[in-house]
Amino acid sequence: MQNPVCDVVRAATGHDKALLSFSCGKDSWAAWLSARDDFDFTPYYLYLVPGLEFVEEYLGYAEQVLGKRIVRLPHPSFYRWMNEMIFQPPERGPIIDAVGWPDWDYDDMREAVIEDCGLPDDVWTATGVRAADSPMRRASLIKNQGVNAKRRYFYPCWDWKKDKLLDELVRAGIKLPIDYKVFGRSFDGLDLRFLLLIREHFPRDYQTVLDWFPLVDMEIARYEFAQRTGQARIAGQRRRAG
Repeated sequence: MQNPVCDVVRAATGHDKALLSFSCGKDSWAAWLSARDDFDFTPYYLYLVPGLEFVEEYLGYAEQVLGKRIVRLPHPSFYRWMNEMIFQPPERGPIIDAVGWPDWDYDDMREAVIEDCGLPDDVWTATGVRAADSPMRRASLIKNQGVNAKRRYFYPCWDWKKDKLLDELVRAGIKLPIDYKVFGRSFDGLDLRFLLLIREHFPRDYQTVLDWFPLVDMEIARYEFAQRTGQARIAGQRRRAG
């Protein structure tokens, strides 16, 4: 079926080259499925922590399905965490300052992919943003009909509902990452929601997280302390009530 969003992008560029912002989640698969017949995609993935095994394993699977190498680059949050010394011990400060991590945003990473891969300067980027995600996105996407010409982004599955998305994934035989089973969503941060479960299910990857962010243990320690003190308080209240 013809996709009007893809027609707009092809008319604007005159070629079939496009980037695919690939997060490993269901929405990025939807973007690919909805436009794979229209574009020769170069997929790229922005990692939050370098070298996580559960991430790399899925990227390997995705490359087989996509038939393309997925370009790996740091997520802007990785640079921000480093520059702001997030979960870093004081002695690392001089080292981090000496490295001089850039302060790049999503558009900077996109330009880096274009340059590294020798793509046309006017190449557009497909993402899996959908109107069903939130009322604000719905209003914006209805207004622009799935195209952001100023930033050269397009959203080929913008009008897909969740049922259609899941049906298309099943029809294409796409396996979602283990993230959904372990976290209930894609891995996208260094907060307690993910850290506890990474430590439990992927101990080698948790060590990798510690290598880059040595003080993430504090996040779990605070939680475990709150659990202990909360349980002690409840037990004390029960004893007094009895």
